[in-house]
Amino acid sequence: MQLLKRILTAVILIPIVLGLVLRAPVPVLTLVAALVALLATQELLKLTEAYGISPFHWPIYIFVGLFFLFLAVNPGNTPLLSTAIFAGSVGFVAAIAPFFFLLIGMRRTELRSAFPAAMTSAFAFFYVALPLGFLVQIREQLSGAFLLLYLLLLVWAGDIFAYFVGRSLGRHLMSPRISPRKTWEGALASLLASLGVGMLLYQHALPISSALLNAHLIERKDGLFALQKAPLWPTLLLSAAINIAAQLGDLVESLLKRGAGVKDSGTILPGHGGMLDRIDALLFAAPVLWYYATWRMMQ
Repeated sequence: MQLLKRILTAVILIPIVLGLVLRAPVPVLTLVAALVALLATQELLKLTEAYGISPFHWPIYIFVGLFFLFLAVNPGNTPLLSTAIFAGSVGFVAAIAPFFFLLIGMRRTELRSAFPAAMTSAFAFFYVALPLGFLVQIREQLSGAFLLLYLLLLVWAGDIFAYFVGRSLGRHLMSPRISPRKTWEGALASLLASLGVGMLLYQHALPISSALLNAHLIERKDGLFALQKAPLWPTLLLSAAINIAAQLGDLVESLLKRGAGVKDSGTILPGHGGMLDRIDALLFAAPVLWYYATWRMMQ
């Protein structure tokens, strides 16, 4: 029954997510990312309460909301300018976030709780909201829709193969104290699946982009229309880096849940647990792809 719920939820959500990534205007995508970030942040704050921390709820929700509001009205006229503004803004936000939440903590009656609450709130922003902001900014870059399609398919393929191969063939546990069901066999299957999907996508980037363009799912600037195929080894290295980052992101969230003594971060997605459970792999993989895309654009 649990497996059936997992499959049905995926069948419903995948077309919606792909439609948003490929077709939705950036402000709409930003609004959805903000909603996901707020739900995942709420789940994370609930986990921290199991550690004896009383976090700031509304201040972090407002902070996250303002961050995505900025992304929705980003004044950059070109992808390069937009990326530069985003990078500068991230640096500024990173500098002020700890001070902002510590100032909020000055209102606490019990001052001993101020620092843990501020630390947790700042961590929630950096761990959840900022990586989802990277996703939005990738979409604003040239070939952004294709890059996000590449990212999602890599992560999904890796997750699917890790789940089924690990269940059927897994014998050697990867980290039994943190995630008792994860095996090295599943991890290897995940890596190979991502490498295969990444290679196929980039080797056939032109026909895939053309098909999406002809179906009116993307605009020309959002596809990859290079006349020459992408070099194989850089593509494989990027795919491997994204897969490893995704698997580490999954393990990190498992650590948070294990320490809190819970199996799932929430129950909003039948068969998958909470929102944080569903996006945990993307939270580390998205910054890796953003860095690559930004580096490529600046060459």
